[in-house]
Amino acid sequence: MKLNEIGRPKGSNRPVKRRGRGGASGHGGTSTRGHKGQWSRAGGGVRPGFEGGQMPLVRRIPKFGFTSRRADRYQIINVDDLSRFPENTLVDNKALFSAGLIKKDLPVKVLGHGDLKISLKVEAGFFSKQAEKKIKAAKGQVIATQSPKPEKQNLKTPALKKPQTPKTKKRP
Repeated sequence: MKLNEIGRPKGSNRPVKRRGRGGASGHGGTSTRGHKGQWSRAGGGVRPGFEGGQMPLVRRIPKFGFTSRRADRYQIINVDDLSRFPENTLVDNKALFSAGLIKKDLPVKVLGHGDLKISLKVEAGFFSKQAEKKIKAAKGQVIATQSPKPEKQNLKTPALKKPQTPKTKKRP
């Protein structure tokens, strides 16, 4: 037996349903769509994910997390990351980038995790109180390039009292 002698399996080639050709086609006047209703009409049907009016799965499952678009974005560096620099050097964004500690052009925030045994001149956007303390304890210098956010002020205006109207006598 050769490949060109192999036939197709019985029933694999079925004739195409010719719809919309009237009653003589064998599919009736409605072309197998039935009478009336959403599925019988052109363009009928439902959108993907529609579950017949039942609450859809996308709305039933819980949503987790939240990412604020207004959140301040920093690049975080810890004090122990600074110990790789030689003593008495200026550590700024360029030095941090070349050392591979930061990747983007965002403000840097130095946090106080770890210890620092060498004195450095550290220039960054923001410093935590612990980080400042540890850098200064190692006889280093802290240079903040961006001012911290001002504290929120109470912007509520004092409640205005309504003017009192004189009491009128009730009519009999």
